[in-house]
Amino acid sequence: MHDRTTQGVIQPPPGMRAVVGLVALATIAAIVAAWLLTPIAPPTAPRRALAVQPVVPPTVVPPVEPIEYADVDPDTAREINAAVPFSTDPNPAARPLILKQPELDRTRAQDCLAAAMLYEAGSGDPEGQRAVAQVVINRMRHPAFPATICGVVFQGQERSTGCQFTFTCDGALLRIPRPEAWEDARKRAGAMLDGAVYKPVGHSTHYHTDWVVPYWSSSLDKVVAVNTHLFFRWTGWWGTPGAFRGRHAGPEPVVPKIGFLSEAHRAGVEGQETLIDALDVAALGVQPVLQDGQGTFVMLFDRRFSANDFPALAASVCADRPFCKLFAWSDRARLPRELPLTDAQTATASFTYLRNRAAKFERALWNCAEHKRPNPNECMKPRLILPTAQTQGFRLEPAAKRASVPEPAPAPATPPLVGPPPVQRTIEPGR
Repeated sequence: MHDRTTQGVIQPPPGMRAVVGLVALATIAAIVAAWLLTPIAPPTAPRRALAVQPVVPPTVVPPVEPIEYADVDPDTAREINAAVPFSTDPNPAARPLILKQPELDRTRAQDCLAAAMLYEAGSGDPEGQRAVAQVVINRMRHPAFPATICGVVFQGQERSTGCQFTFTCDGALLRIPRPEAWEDARKRAGAMLDGAVYKPVGHSTHYHTDWVVPYWSSSLDKVVAVNTHLFFRWTGWWGTPGAFRGRHAGPEPVVPKIGFLSEAHRAGVEGQETLIDALDVAALGVQPVLQDGQGTFVMLFDRRFSANDFPALAASVCADRPFCKLFAWSDRARLPRELPLTDAQTATASFTYLRNRAAKFERALWNCAEHKRPNPNECMKPRLILPTAQTQGFRLEPAAKRASVPEPAPAPATPPLVGPPPVQRTIEPGR
């Protein structure tokens, strides 16, 4: 008999050892193959949870939160929004509002409402405009909000993140709408103040587009979708008809920032409340670094200011000048030291503002490499600046030898909000 122990450990026969070794090798090979063939998913970044606020009791007026969005891309935002179910509770229509006020107050209310409808929903969306108007009227009747139409629309407009309707603080008012688009919005606003009701949104007091996620959206009842906008009402008693018993408490305040649209907002009367921009450049110590006396300004908008404040600062500097060009930098080291500015210098600006009232043109643009904007149309276009050495000796052929340039195609009959008019530039032949 063979001794199959080594220091007390039983050893298998030689033939069995070979079998055990083959089984072990086969097992290891199977594990390695499975590991190699299994796809490795990329790590997923943790998503910030949207806090759900408790239902506010009827004895406590719910707070009105400033605008704050989750930092997600549009596709992810749509997924998050789609995951929130619509409320199955009743959605009764709001009561009609018939606004009986003196003519001036009535006109101011109508123009504030029209501005919200036009800038929030756009000129080509009558249904969206009426939905926005109904939200404004619902808010005016709710104790959590101001009791005037203009007070509701421009609530928090002095703060870049405090405004309740984003067009009042994001520079959108620099876009001048077509006269017919403005008049159409005014007519719809007038109808809403004469008792028209947009029933689908019920008693909604909040809304947002489906490609953003405000942090309050999961805390409210999701009521309805109107095109790309989602409408919400407060949960509990504060979202029921009983909470909307407030009445209009005029007079309507004057809002100078829509004076370019509304004559009723161009001047107030003695003792009349005025909603003015809080960004007083003189009080803030913001003065032009350079100016040429002809409406061109170079400014330093330092880190005290949000990028959303830039249009209000620019409008304050330009005051009532019919023509104004303003170039601002956030970095003092990049500030030019003399005028006129070169193309290379203007390409490094953090923000530009151009006003030409004779041409009915006004535009603000941001350097989006420094300040991200939700709308890419608000971004300055990158410029290709050729070094001087490359441009020496470059000459265009005389005009007689150049092919004629076709006239630009006419603009569409009903464009959206007016942007800059087509600019025709003539390139002089080199001398």
